[in-house]
Amino acid sequence: MTPIAHIHSDFAEKFGVPRQSGLVEELEADIVFEPAYQNPDALRGLEDFSHIWLIWVFDRAIRDTWSPTVRPPRLGGNTRMGVFATRSPFRPNPIALSCVKLAGIRQTAEGPVLRVRGADLVNGTPILDIKPYIPYADSHPDALGGFAAVPAGETLSVSIPPALLAQVPAERQEALRGVLAQDPRPHYQKDPERVYGFSFAGFEVRFTVDGNQLTVRDIRPAE
Repeated sequence: MTPIAHIHSDFAEKFGVPRQSGLVEELEADIVFEPAYQNPDALRGLEDFSHIWLIWVFDRAIRDTWSPTVRPPRLGGNTRMGVFATRSPFRPNPIALSCVKLAGIRQTAEGPVLRVRGADLVNGTPILDIKPYIPYADSHPDALGGFAAVPAGETLSVSIPPALLAQVPAERQEALRGVLAQDPRPHYQKDPERVYGFSFAGFEVRFTVDGNQLTVRDIRPAE
């Protein structure tokens, strides 16, 4: 298969990316098509849909071998589940599926660009296909969620000193708060003294978590 597009998002690495799509709708990203797929006719009618499916590649998790079981982080990293009962990136075929909100379509000199919200993709991730989300067929309110039936945990209270937050562009500030509120840490790490860090929108963000309180300790341009 050949990628039709790549995403331009605020995440330079996996750490910090929301664990599921749609959790932080303030996050915006662009889908930029490869030259062979820049014909605007391919998107005719897509503007009538509010959400779309992205079929993409776990290109940073490709391995030569695979395991029939994995350790989901939300179960503490010690319990093994069947790979097909999880959304682990380490799969026989590293294919992922995300539902995102379509915020707009704009025409550029390089062809159409999709603006989406709520994406859980690292910057540069290759996209294999795009399909419209159809509510009557794709929504199943009575579905069972297994061990992932409810969100991984309560959202955190986020404290960012104004002087630090001012370094982040205004249009990115609420998205950053949303990402931090989802608790980017692995579920099995609960050390209140540990300083965590991740790259977001060209900045290195460092924080600590004590109980339900996340405090940003530093924000500086990423190296």
